[in-house]
Amino acid sequence: MQLWGKMAGATAGLAAGGPIGALVGGFIGHYVIDHDNEEDGRVENQVAFTVGVIALGAKMAKADGIVTRDEVAAFKEVFKVPEIQTKNMACIFDLAKQDVGGYEAYAKQLASLLKGNRKLLEDVLEGLFHIAVADGAFHPNEERFLAEVAKRFGFTDTEFSYIKARHVSSAKRNPYEVLGISPKIGNDALKIHYRTLVADNHPDKMIGCGVSSEFVTIATEKIAAINAAYDAVARERRIKAPLPSIH
Repeated sequence: MQLWGKMAGATAGLAAGGPIGALVGGFIGHYVIDHDNEEDGRVENQVAFTVGVIALGAKMAKADGIVTRDEVAAFKEVFKVPEIQTKNMACIFDLAKQDVGGYEAYAKQLASLLKGNRKLLEDVLEGLFHIAVADGAFHPNEERFLAEVAKRFGFTDTEFSYIKARHVSSAKRNPYEVLGISPKIGNDALKIHYRTLVADNHPDKMIGCGVSSEFVTIATEKIAAINAAYDAVARERRIKAPLPSIH
């Protein structure tokens, strides 16, 4: 299922307003004329979320002051927009990337409209991280941007640190943070936790459960980070028979 269709389905009854509604403007006018009432609502929902996520992604790319080609390519890789909306996407992206200001309001509105769907909000946040590191650097302003978005999405500082650890490569990367566990965890519990993480985040399973295919790249990166972190902990603890990695 396409990301935009999934979002629309998750937010039936959306009355576009706030910063997203301001950007939508006349963007959906021709749809309203051409469709019946039921279709109007579905399309409006889809377009509203498309606009909101495009704007947030564009402002993420602008967070370090410069929007690079790598960041634009990363956005297109993760947040694929239906071909029919490509031109509109480019216009909105170009408009939003002019200024990073106002991103908090977009994040807050997306969180409100997706209330209770933490998995989808996490997917969006992971996609924003993908854009942030696409140019090979992770600027302090990008970290502040993502931390604020995470806060408005309802994630704790600890949850944010776990997500960050999976995306930001560092010689000091803490494998326990990548796995989202305490160093005090026992070996048996560690193995169970690892199996659960792999099962819940494996790309094939996510697609089978209806998670947007656009997030296959993100899921693959996430599994690679989880495997590397588990291997590091297993070596540290001298676990004789580490679980086979799932790639």
